[in-house]
Amino acid sequence: MSAALAAGQLVEAVGVLPAAIPSPPQHTWYLGPFPIRAYALAILAGIGVALWLTRRRWVERGGEADDVLEIAFWAVPFGIVGGRLYHVFSTPDPYWGPGGDPVRALYVWEGGLGIWGAVALGAVGAYIGCRRQRVSFPAFADALAPGLLLAQAVGRLGNWFNQELFGAPTTLPWGLRVDDSVAAAAGYPPGTLFHPTFLYEMIWNIGAALLLIYLDRRFRLGHGRVFWLYVFVYTLGRVWIEMLRIDEAELVLGLRLNVWTSIVVGVGALLAFIVVGRRHPGREETVSLDVPDEAPTAGSEEPVEESTDDEDAEKHEDSDDSEESEQADAARPDPGR
Repeated sequence: MSAALAAGQLVEAVGVLPAAIPSPPQHTWYLGPFPIRAYALAILAGIGVALWLTRRRWVERGGEADDVLEIAFWAVPFGIVGGRLYHVFSTPDPYWGPGGDPVRALYVWEGGLGIWGAVALGAVGAYIGCRRQRVSFPAFADALAPGLLLAQAVGRLGNWFNQELFGAPTTLPWGLRVDDSVAAAAGYPPGTLFHPTFLYEMIWNIGAALLLIYLDRRFRLGHGRVFWLYVFVYTLGRVWIEMLRIDEAELVLGLRLNVWTSIVVGVGALLAFIVVGRRHPGREETVSLDVPDEAPTAGSEEPVEESTDDEDAEKHEDSDDSEESEQADAARPDPGR
């Protein structure tokens, strides 16, 4: 087969492929009466990936592998609650606006976890866990940072299944195709393609995780600097991705609240990275908070042994002096002779 013919067949094959990313036809399956939701599975899978990578990195830093599960016991619930609170705060209309239902604020399985609330309150839980395990919180945050990015990347698959948080219309060949009802609810005609912002963030987060791992190994970062670098790199991507989205959100001075949050948090993270680097260059020598055992005190057995040796030496010197004195007396003439 000639090269020209092969190229022609390849073009034909590509030509029949749909120039769009289809959305999954289903986001919930039922095991008897129990629903199994893709969004929940994506979140759980992301947590699993984060735990796997964090355990490896934590052990490399000198920690115990079991510490990660103990700390996650506190961090994960705190993070889920914080993420939901931030989402409800930043998008209040479906819950507190006209026609809203406040009870739906508890429906986490429907989607809606704000990353900033998840990181902020999750950090509180992680701090509690680190104190209980007697390990350094900044060191643990450094070990966690790349895994946190991978967890966010996997979690974005839930948005794909739910057909939510997509971007503005696009004619690019990787545009996202959603159900006609979803497009109509967004105010666009059926067949409209949208920017797959879930995919953009997945790619960005995976690339950022690999970058953090490389920089951490290359420069031996520590004292929380890997975590601050995570925040800075993530916010860089979040700003332009957030600008593409068309879902409902609170606007502040014409910009979405999440855009302002990303800018403020990103600048703060960069400053923290610089300040911590100047105060604590390099990496921690230990991740443990326990103080090492002190040297033996004066009342220990070792000084007593030294004292005994000194006494023996003094006795030996006294004995030598006594022998020399007796020899001198013997050599001296006896006046009675």
